[in-house]
Amino acid sequence: QVQLVESGGGLVQAGGSLRLSCAASGRTFMTYGMGWFRQAPGKERELVAAITSGGVTIYVDSVKGRFTISRDNAKNTVFLQMNSLKPEDTAVYYCAARSRGGFITFRHEADYWGQGTQVTVSS
Repeated sequence: QVQLVESGGGLVQAGGSLRLSCAASGRTFMTYGMGWFRQAPGKERELVAAITSGGVTIYVDSVKGRFTISRDNAKNTVFLQMNSLKPEDTAVYYCAARSRGGFITFRHEADYWGQGTQVTVSS
């Protein structure tokens, strides 16, 4: 069983930055594919960014050039650096893990989820 604990959310003005962290338990973190999803009120949970066990990354078009996903296998942690934040980025952000490695592109591909962290961007 893997536990994921997110941190780093908060309230920020438009144009500001936040860095989300997701700490994972377990000894096999380096083999996991990891991802960040978000869910705004009344909307479906959507992929924001994902990173494979080998460090290859993908992003949803709306965050390309503004967000960066990275991982530190020594610390069992995945990060989401969010710059140039916009009000439409407001959502609960969830960390997800896939034990088979590879990309997480759809919700059903994740084996584990964190509890979520709120990000609010004011205009």
